[in-house]
Formats: sequence, structure tokens, C-alpha cells
Amino acid sequence: MLEWIIDTINSLGYWGIALLMFVENLFPPIPSELIMPLAGFTARATPDKLNIFGVFFAGLFGSVAGALIWYYPGKFLSEKRLKTLADKYGKWLSISSHDITKVNGWFYRQGKKAVLIGRLVPGIRTLISIPAGISCMPLLPFIFYTTLGSAAWVGLLTYSGYVLGSQYELVDKYLAPVSKIVLGILVLAFVGWVLKRRRKITRS
Repeated sequence: MLEWIIDTINSLGYWGIALLMFVENLFPPIPSELIMPLAGFTARATPDKLNIFGVFFAGLFGSVAGALIWYYPGKFLSEKRLKTLADKYGKWLSISSHDITKVNGWFYRQGKKAVLIGRLVPGIRTLISIPAGISCMPLLPFIFYTTLGSAAWVGLLTYSGYVLGSQYELVDKYLAPVSKIVLGILVLAFVGWVLKRRRKITRS
């Protein structure tokens, strides 16, 4: 994967960086924690070929474009379709249409904050677009807060690679465990919520 990332950046330049960050949103195993630090290092090593600001904006463009890809499937699902699916199959996970209403209600209230912070959290950066679409969050606020969150994330990774130089892989080394921990916490929280719901249903 590293060779492919390097070849793409070297052969396509800014467009390659944008493409990699776009694809990273579709296939999360391709880590932005490696793409952008490597791009930042390349900008430092070959300033005549890549500029750090150009690298940043290329990565930001690809990241926002990729986020939009997941926003529209969420919008297509819609709250009504999700409620129908929950009432039909949700009993296996103890999820009802009422739960969907509560979750969406929370997102209506906290959607802007959720999208902004979500783009900074490894493990849910991509997934946060789906509830935004399901809740029919207006497109312009979605793009605005996605851009703000993505700018902070892409900027951090790009600058880290630029500063670390040939040791840019350290960014992925230290952030990868964070991604797994965050994802693990979310999974445990979801499992705990399901078990709690099951016990509540059993008692009633």
C-alpha cells in the first residue's frame, strides 16, 4: 500500500493526493494518517515539485469530496426507511423506530458539532456523514462543518509529515492505535446499549 501511495503522489502530484484522500473515505483501510504525512514529507523533500499549502488544499478537497459520497446514501435511506427496517428486523438488536427517532432527534440538535468533531476522530471520520444524510442535514452546513473538521485533521497530518521529514511514518505508528481504541470504545458502547435495551425489554 505504501508503494502505491508513493507512486500515486509522485506521478499525479496534487491530483494524486486529492484522489488518495477521496478513496480513503470510501475504503477506510487506506489510512489518511499515512497519506498526508507522506505528502507533507514530499513537499519538504521536493519543494520544486510540491508546495505544502498545495498539498494541504489537495488533501482537503479529496477529504470533503469523499465525505459527500457517504452523505447521499444516508439521505437516500431517510429516517422513514430506517424506522421501517428497525420495526421489521430491529428486534434482533433491540432497536425500534422509537430509538431511531431519539437518535435522529439528538443529531438534529447536535448535528453541526457532531460533524465537526467527527471529522477529527479516527474510526468515525467517514461514518459521521451517514447520520448527517439520514437526518437530512442541509448540504451547505454539512459541507461547511465537514470542511472545518477536515481542515484541522488534514492540516495536522500534513504539518506533522513536513516537520518529521523521513520519519513521517511515526504519525501513522502513533495514531493507528488511537483509531483502534476509539473504534473499540464505540463498539463496546453500542454492545452495552444493546444489552441494556434487552434487559429492559425482558423485565417489561
